Amino acid sequence: MSQRQVLQGLEEYQKARLQFVQTVAEQATRPQNIETLQNAGVISLLRPLLLDVVPTIQQTAALALGRLANYSDDLADAVVKGDILPQLVYSLAEQNRFYKKAAAFVLRAVGKHSPQRAQAIVDCGALDALVICLEDFDPGVKEAAAWALGCVSRHNAELSQAVVDAGAVPLLVLCIQEPEIALKRIAASALSDISKHSPELAQTVVDAGAIAHLAQMILNPDAKLKQQVLSALSQIAKHSVDLAEMVVEAEIFPVVLTCLKDKDEYVKKNACTLIREIAKHTPELSQLIVNTGGVAAVTDCIGTCKGNTRLPGIMMLGYVAAHSENLAMAVIISKGVPQLSICLSEEPEDHIKAAAAWALGQIGRHTSEHARAVAVTNTLPVLLSLYMSTERSEDLQMKCKKAIKSILQKCTYLPALEPFLYDAPPNILKHVLGQFSKFWALLLNCHQSVLTKATQVLPHDSEARRLFVTSGGLRKVQEIQAEPGSLLQDYINSINNCYPEEVVRYYSPGYSDTLLQRVDNYQPVID
Repeated sequence: MSQRQVLQGLEEYQKARLQFVQTVAEQATRPQNIETLQNAGVISLLRPLLLDVVPTIQQTAALALGRLANYSDDLADAVVKGDILPQLVYSLAEQNRFYKKAAAFVLRAVGKHSPQRAQAIVDCGALDALVICLEDFDPGVKEAAAWALGCVSRHNAELSQAVVDAGAVPLLVLCIQEPEIALKRIAASALSDISKHSPELAQTVVDAGAIAHLAQMILNPDAKLKQQVLSALSQIAKHSVDLAEMVVEAEIFPVVLTCLKDKDEYVKKNACTLIREIAKHTPELSQLIVNTGGVAAVTDCIGTCKGNTRLPGIMMLGYVAAHSENLAMAVIISKGVPQLSICLSEEPEDHIKAAAAWALGQIGRHTSEHARAVAVTNTLPVLLSLYMSTERSEDLQMKCKKAIKSILQKCTYLPALEPFLYDAPPNILKHVLGQFSKFWALLLNCHQSVLTKATQVLPHDSEARRLFVTSGGLRKVQEIQAEPGSLLQDYINSINNCYPEEVVRYYSPGYSDTLLQRVDNYQPVID
């Protein structure tokens, strides 16, 4: 056999290997092919090609393995059990930039599925090799390594701590300062994944100087970068007052409010989330947000979006209102109540309705003025309907119940209370009657100074009593069945004591029959 024939055979073998890995890599992009490839044992066939003498074959084999591992946890487990990871880790230090990117892709595809797969990445010593890649000259290698580290970090605090211990954080902070937008995005995402688990991990990111650099990128025109930057700042701020104050001190206000008007829905959502995570900590931080126009801006943002994009904004208004009467009034002045009422009525998802119900309860629980601001939007009947619906989630029903109770205990706006006399169940009705009894007792018995204060927001005594009768309220009270000696019965008695006995008797059930019977039995006097 001639030398030419030998070389030709080797060339054909090389072409066959290359064609094989290219074909598998291309077929692995289609979900319908995955099961067939898996059943054919393609992972074991690709493994030796990671050591091929031809770099293109090595890289394409790694790419194929990454696409397979990316598809499912089972395939990722097969890659782990195939003893492929140690070879990839070795190659990260020895091979060219193309192979490094492919190898990091495989590690990312394996690590993203579960804490167990991510732990396998840690156990094979991949973190040190990936951290070295963060210092590579090629931005694509840095991006691939940062992505893999982020996928490991996202699962839990222990895995994030392993990434921190490998020295990744300072290099990730350097990566967000690189000019390449894609690298900035992935590095910011990785910092977000590290920060989210605990105050200690977030503090590590802060100590590396990340906040200042992240804050500078809030107004970057790239929407995906803004998403990740806002997310990272949120994950830092959420843990403690000190961390939230550090984020605020980076002068993110009022700059971050411009993101609430962004065209990208995720930018809006993440901006609201960041403001929420700051507002929840203290009244002082919430007041700062109010002073910069944050409450009004979030309210407007809620009105321009739908679905889950609204959720962090809804919760932010609730957190602000929960702190104090003045902050709750700031939400009312910023027209937050009508927007929350719209969310409660229009949003189809129970968890969004539940958040709106909770926020409305936080606003209305402070004083009669706050409760009236909620009541006049016709929100109470909606809350009652949701609470009584058997088709709604238990969480939504519970939050509606708590909101109704909180608002009713402060509400002295009678037109909003009266519909509850007809529709509310006993556990809600007792709070309604409690408010009526307090009101009538106040009008009949209180000193003039207290009466004057009460009538600033309530009708005058005679008119109010007349309204309660003509609207059917007094009749409804007489129809309520209450246990003798119960709190509900006490409330009914308190209301009845505000009227002459004959009026109460007139509106009691069966009184008309009694009158007719008296007519039947009456013997007229004939002269």
